[in-house]
Amino acid sequence: MINIRFLSGNKFKIQEAQLILEKQGINIIAFNEKIEELQTTDTKKLVKDKALKAFKKIGKPIFVEHTGLYLEYINSLPGGLTQIFWDSLESDKFSELFGKSSNPKAIAKTIIGYCDGKKFHYFEGEIAGKISDVPKGDKSFQWDCVFIPDGFDETFAELGDKKNDISMRRKALDKFAEYLSGGTR
Repeated sequence: MINIRFLSGNKFKIQEAQLILEKQGINIIAFNEKIEELQTTDTKKLVKDKALKAFKKIGKPIFVEHTGLYLEYINSLPGGLTQIFWDSLESDKFSELFGKSSNPKAIAKTIIGYCDGKKFHYFEGEIAGKISDVPKGDKSFQWDCVFIPDGFDETFAELGDKKNDISMRRKALDKFAEYLSGGTR
């Protein structure tokens, strides 16, 4: 079993990562340390800055992740600023503005940043979909209640654990797990 540190204060992200990675022989050690995040649309820059700050604080190999929505209707915003958009709008207003727009298409993307003390690595996963015109399902995990992945009629929130089989986080974590296991997966 490989042990790996994950910096996140989001219990839902930690739970998803644990469920996905433990099946691949990787155990998550969660750290809930406050790291000031850059406010930028450049998600890779945000992730790298956060991971390097986390490594400096903890002094051991660690990974961080950022998951965002890239809305076609507003030129791929909010991206790295998704949390700010979400906190300001929340589910009903988000759906009203973007799900009922003339173009509700979106990409949900996860970028993992891993700092081992010598090198920095990125691992990405994405899934196309659209914003629902009304929130559906449990609203407790941010925008899961408004994102409908292509090929489905339900939001991530309505899909429940099935989300972990198809999500952008799953795709990024699978690439990360392959790297950690030496590319043998």
